[in-house]
Amino acid sequence: MNGFLLVGAGGAIGAMGRYGIGIIVARAGFGGFPLATMGVNIFGSLLMGLFIGILAKILPPWQAEARLFIAIGVLGGFTTFSAFSLDTIVLFERGEMMQAGLYVFISAAGSVLALWAGLLVARGLPL
Repeated sequence: MNGFLLVGAGGAIGAMGRYGIGIIVARAGFGGFPLATMGVNIFGSLLMGLFIGILAKILPPWQAEARLFIAIGVLGGFTTFSAFSLDTIVLFERGEMMQAGLYVFISAAGSVLALWAGLLVARGLPL
């Protein structure tokens, strides 16, 4: 199957899961704190670790397709934080502590600053 279709189908499933969890958390009365986003990020990272760990142990012939559909598609659509977490651990396990730390810091700070810059630009646009 085409890689784009595998990623797209998985991404749709993951995005719907994230949306569903947001609805459940909001209905439970946890609207003031971004509990749904935090929970999805942590749970998605756990699932990514389990999936990649198991996949590395069994090395099935359909490993490439499974990574596209589950890791990039489903979990990427559920939370891109899981991919970020996996990248960080790979750097850490390679002994590249400085790169791992820089990756975490630059990703977090850069993302927050980029979002802020986008808001500032959008607020200045005559719409």
